[in-house]
Order: sequence, then C-alpha cells, then structure tokens
Amino acid sequence: MRIFYSNDISGNIGRLDDEESRHVVKVLRMGIGDQIQVVDGAGNYYTAEITNPSHKGCEFRIIEKQEEVKKGFRLSIAIAPTKNMDRLEWFVEKATEIGVDAIVPIECKNSERKVLKTERLVKKAVSAMKQSQKASLPIINELTEIAEVLKAQFNGEKYIAHCYDMPKDNLKDIYKVGGNVLILIGPEGDFTPEEVEEAAKNGFKPVNLSSNRLRTETAGIVACCAINLINGC
Repeated sequence: MRIFYSNDISGNIGRLDDEESRHVVKVLRMGIGDQIQVVDGAGNYYTAEITNPSHKGCEFRIIEKQEEVKKGFRLSIAIAPTKNMDRLEWFVEKATEIGVDAIVPIECKNSERKVLKTERLVKKAVSAMKQSQKASLPIINELTEIAEVLKAQFNGEKYIAHCYDMPKDNLKDIYKVGGNVLILIGPEGDFTPEEVEEAAKNGFKPVNLSSNRLRTETAGIVACCAINLINGC
C-alpha cells in the first residue's frame, strides 16, 4: 500500500496536505471508509480511514499507530551545497533513504553557492522517506555559516573530511559504534586551511572517507553509508 505523509495529526484525527490529498482523491479515487497508510516524519506509522475525501485537504481517522524501530545513534551531515542543485537534491534523496537524522547546508569560504532555498530539498526528503518506507524525516537546516557550525555544541563525535595532505584516520577506524556523529563535508574547492585549523580547535578530527578524491555529494553519501554499515543498519 502506498504511504502518505502528514505533519497535521492531532489525537486520532489527521489531514493530508493539498498535494497528497489530490493524489488520494483525484488519482487513486479513494473515498470515505478507504484505508491509507500514513507517516508523520517523527517516527510513527499509522493505518488510517478516510473520513472526508476532499482534494483540498483529505481528512482521516487513525485506526492503528506503530512506532518505527529507533536507532541507537544520530547522524548529522554538514555539507557545502553544490553549484548544481540537482546534485545536492540527489544527495538529500539518497542520504534520506540510507539513513541520516540532520542535514546542515554550510557556507564556506570556497562555496560555489551562497544562497539556498530548502523547500525543494525538504520535498525530496519527504519523497525519499516514503519511497524507502521510513517514518522519520531528517531535519534540513537553512544555509548556515561554517563558523556557526564549528562553534555549536554537539553531543557526540565530530569529524571533518578534507583533502589536505596531513595525518588523518579512516572514518571506519576511528568511529565508535552507537555514537552520535557530525561529519563536515566541504565544497568542491575544499575547506580553506584556516577553516580546517578552526575545526581542529573546536574538536573536529580529520578523517579519510576514501583513497580516491570524491565529489562533495559523493563524499556525503560515503559518510552516510559508512556510519550506517558500521552500526549494522
């Protein structure tokens, strides 16, 4: 059964947004009494029954609720947006499918994109969440200056992936199973030496993701895969 997303659920009643409602009513031609599967993006699955099949806001009644199996760790990726938005959207889509809890677009000295609208990224994440039958939607932050990310408190391990020739551990060797983790991925021109130095001052450890040089979005996916695989996800 197709999964729908709603962030408008209160008690045992809920409502789909316009886009989801149109698909239910106009495309699938579902009506009163038909059952749908709904996720709320907060880790919950619902079996629901349609009570008002309006294409402008399909209303439903919850029959059954089930919680998603919770992971023992949280993964956050802070990544510099690519110049080509398609590549950033691809990253968000695949990272959501693989498993990521927060995506923080960061503005760096060498960033090729200084302005970012996150609405489409959120839509990509919602679509990927439903397609992969997950119930948790990653938090997608607004574009944030790297200095703010470096100084923000984080309860877990903090890593920075860069291409400079300096001592670095492999991510798979240094990360401890079950730990919360924040990984910084720089722009195509890499972080500046000053940004790398500032990261080190704020507790970020330099890591290798691969023996090959990776595109920004590829590095982000490798980081997501590595953490999830290490944790058996």
